[in-house]
Amino acid sequence: MRQSLLLVFIVFCRCTSASLLQKSPIADNSIAAKTQTMTHYKGFFNFYWDEKLGTLWLEIDKWEEEFLYVNSLAAGIGSNDIGLDRGQLGDIRVVKFMRSGPKVLLVEPNYAYRAISDNAEEKRSVEEAFAQSVLWGFIIDREEGNKVLVDATSFLLRDSQRLSQTLKQRNEGEYQLDITRSVIYLPQTKNFPKNSEFEALLTFTGEPKGRYLTTVTPSPHSITVRQHHSLVELPNSDYQPRTFDPRSGYYPLKYKDYATPIEEPIDKRLIYRHRLKKRDPDAPTSEAVKPIVYYVDRGAPEPIRSALIEGAQWWNKAFEAIGYKDAFRVELMPEDADPMDVRYNLIQWVHRSTRGWSYGREVYDPRTGEIIKGHVSLGSLRVRQDFLIATGLMAPYETDLVPPEMQEMALARLRQLSAHEVGHTLGLAHNFAASISQRASVMDYPHPLARLDDQGNIELADAYDDKIGAWDKVTIAYGYQDFPDGVNETEALDEILIKAFSNGLRYITDQDARPQGGSHAYAHLWDNGVNAAQELNRVMEVRKKALENFSEKNIRPGQPMASLEEVLVPVYMFHRYQVEAAVKIIGGTNYNYALRGDG
Repeated sequence: MRQSLLLVFIVFCRCTSASLLQKSPIADNSIAAKTQTMTHYKGFFNFYWDEKLGTLWLEIDKWEEEFLYVNSLAAGIGSNDIGLDRGQLGDIRVVKFMRSGPKVLLVEPNYAYRAISDNAEEKRSVEEAFAQSVLWGFIIDREEGNKVLVDATSFLLRDSQRLSQTLKQRNEGEYQLDITRSVIYLPQTKNFPKNSEFEALLTFTGEPKGRYLTTVTPSPHSITVRQHHSLVELPNSDYQPRTFDPRSGYYPLKYKDYATPIEEPIDKRLIYRHRLKKRDPDAPTSEAVKPIVYYVDRGAPEPIRSALIEGAQWWNKAFEAIGYKDAFRVELMPEDADPMDVRYNLIQWVHRSTRGWSYGREVYDPRTGEIIKGHVSLGSLRVRQDFLIATGLMAPYETDLVPPEMQEMALARLRQLSAHEVGHTLGLAHNFAASISQRASVMDYPHPLARLDDQGNIELADAYDDKIGAWDKVTIAYGYQDFPDGVNETEALDEILIKAFSNGLRYITDQDARPQGGSHAYAHLWDNGVNAAQELNRVMEVRKKALENFSEKNIRPGQPMASLEEVLVPVYMFHRYQVEAAVKIIGGTNYNYALRGDG
């Protein structure tokens, strides 16, 4: 009897266990199961958006494979004095993912120290000699073959642009990121085959202490900006780096190569430049395999938009001079494009509460100097400053009508400014010795060239140049000229520079020209003329005429009389920079950048 009962109990237990197994399926730990209710974004790195929890999940399937990581500020604070502008680029890094157990690390190799060698052990010895940087650590949530899934929300919702640090340094107050008021910003979170783009809306809280923050925020205790992150496929190895020459007018990318033979310098320098090749290398003139295209911000209104396009387009003349046809183009930004997307070279129209600098920067490959994206930020108040200068010089308001030459002067300056900042994003440095060679470069800082006509009246028709200069064509030739097979590139590049200098062109950049430490007698900022002293005498005559004419006609009817002061200042100081240029002749020095053996 006991045996029968035991047998019945065993059968019952087995049946119950089988029934339980049928009713409780094994949990699915796949990535697909985890993300089945999320929004999928397929591209360079697949990622998923969990609307319910407000989290973003990154699928990692590239291990020890280098790519580019760029952070930037998509929507800024709006104060030039604070310096956190819309469109501001942050750090540009080569990174890679590596895994250890349940963790994934985002690692930045150290490309400032290298061993360019076929010897793997020689390369490893340098890699181990200098520190790398781990930028972030992720915890693996799911794993499927070679792929893992990690929560990237905290990585994206962080102060990668160092806003808190900047505000503290500017004495604007102590601010901290408030994660409860920060979210992933989906409208500009997108995915493409070669780049993944993420954006976050971040809110910082604190007590304002400075004088600038309160002028540009609706509530200075709560500052909300947008921060962008780009993960980008690195360019292929077809790009040929070009050596930096201190006479060439380029900025250098520097690194040390410990695999260099003993008799050669260990310090290496390359120039920054875009990749450009002729479609037909043997033809005197050829289209490019892939032209360089810049896009103008759709937020720039007319006639400013057209001026920005026209000025930037001047550079095509330099590329034509070295045998390219339509290799440099400027177009309006596509309507659905994100300005922070690294696929678009951008000319961005940036608003601030006060007038500030414009600048040109690049997203580049830190290994080679190849420019991936040119990024220009033009301050919108600059054009109004030139209009103000024209107002002070002309005393135009006999009536309320605005003379057209005033606006044309302001737009002419804007064209030149667009060309200047685009030049930086082509790799070019300032040339402050260009003004003594008949405006030889847009990479100089130009002062408005106002003249007295035969009747002694001020005229502004030639206030700014309407083209790039002779030096600009030289620099583009150095950086972008193709050479036929069999031509010694080093010798050919040297010949380009020697010819330019023998024709009287000069190149002196910031450290030797600026008033704070620059002692060069012929390199100045905001000057004109071959002879600084003679130009000062001429400028003083223009200033004298403008001050003689100064009256209530320098402001429009209905404006407060106190606003005359705003118009007076730039006229009263019209001679300021030319005085600096003339003073530097006394005790200044005259020299060129040179290499041994260049004559």
